[in-house]
Amino acid sequence: MRRAVAFLFILVVVALAGVAGAMFAITKPEIAASSDAANFGRKTLARGETLAALGGCGSCHTRDGGQPYAGGRAMETPFGVIYSSNITPHKENGIGAWSLAAFTRAMREGVSRSGAYLYPAFPYDHFSRVNDEDMEAIYAYFMQAVQPRPDKPPANAMAFPFNIRQGLAVWNALFLDPKTPTPPAGTDPDWARGAYIAEGLGHCGACHSPRNLLGAVDQSRAYAGAFVNGWYAPALDKSAPAPIPWTQKALVNYLMDGWDKHHGLAAGSMAPVSSALRDQPEDDVFALAAYIVSLTGQRSAQDQAAAEAKALALVDRTEWDAARDNAPPDAKVDAGQRLFQNRCAECHKKGGKPAPLALNTALNLPDPTNVVRATLEGIKPPRGALDRSMPAFGHQISQAETVAVVNFMRARFTERGPWSNVEDVVRRERQRK
Repeated sequence: MRRAVAFLFILVVVALAGVAGAMFAITKPEIAASSDAANFGRKTLARGETLAALGGCGSCHTRDGGQPYAGGRAMETPFGVIYSSNITPHKENGIGAWSLAAFTRAMREGVSRSGAYLYPAFPYDHFSRVNDEDMEAIYAYFMQAVQPRPDKPPANAMAFPFNIRQGLAVWNALFLDPKTPTPPAGTDPDWARGAYIAEGLGHCGACHSPRNLLGAVDQSRAYAGAFVNGWYAPALDKSAPAPIPWTQKALVNYLMDGWDKHHGLAAGSMAPVSSALRDQPEDDVFALAAYIVSLTGQRSAQDQAAAEAKALALVDRTEWDAARDNAPPDAKVDAGQRLFQNRCAECHKKGGKPAPLALNTALNLPDPTNVVRATLEGIKPPRGALDRSMPAFGHQISQAETVAVVNFMRARFTERGPWSNVEDVVRRERQRK
């Protein structure tokens, strides 16, 4: 018995030694505190500002009501809550003591200056594709043009064993693959530039793609749509649910203005992205749009026109006509119809500032979350669409009324079947702080 216990003890010691050795082997060294940001010129700084906007850095690294790039925004993941870091040039709490080499390692390998592994909620699996010249410009911008802020974000709340950062070395070995798509023969020249932006700094697939059990983008279903931070990012592949297929021009409108007449208003996590792209070079945004539209599949002008005609015909059939659709006050009608009549019909009409609901992508998604959140929370417009918004009805209508109006809109303005989980989603979202 004693020999068995002794043997088991030895096995445990050997196993622990092996784990310790493996952990030590994958530990990254600290890079000494220093700064290389003393002599960058205006042109480099301006380029860095543009690239930071293309990367949407402020969207994640600025909490609601917080200072630009000072971090603290909570990001929900299946493994716990991650708070974005302070990336201002503050010496203690930001990246003011980071050299270009330390910054580049974080961007390409997901390892901080101290040697700690970063969680891939920071999309370094995309940023690893950024070239050296652009990397230097981004670094220069953050170190010289951004105001230092002392904010210290809260500690992450990650469940065991995901709070052990060394395990991310295995994640990197499995999923870190910095390759940019190769342009197909005969592709428009904008495609390559758009691919570089979307697959690199833009990290579009990080939000619009499902992830596997380990939290990596499922490359077999890239751009097939996914939940991100409580919103559903629509598919951008051939299954894209927009009633009128995206064109390059429509997507440029949406990306730069946060609005397109055939697609509606940017909301949720997309609104700050649109605001960030508002002042960026049109050439870059047109290139980005060219690449994204190519993911939805090539279609002829005839097919595009046919799809548009079909969608607009549905707009005409479902247009709210007060004389026909407004029920008398004492009439027994569907509760959703009654609420829509009293609260929604005046704005959601053809020719109104919101896009007709028959063209609304959110109503055509496989999940009602975006519609429910927009109904309860309203929509704060991006910078390019300040005259368009939606009020919040969360405290004005009951849970049952919310369920009824969401079901009514899905049935009235789409040709898709009913959602099966509206009640559950409404209950969940009404409890959201």
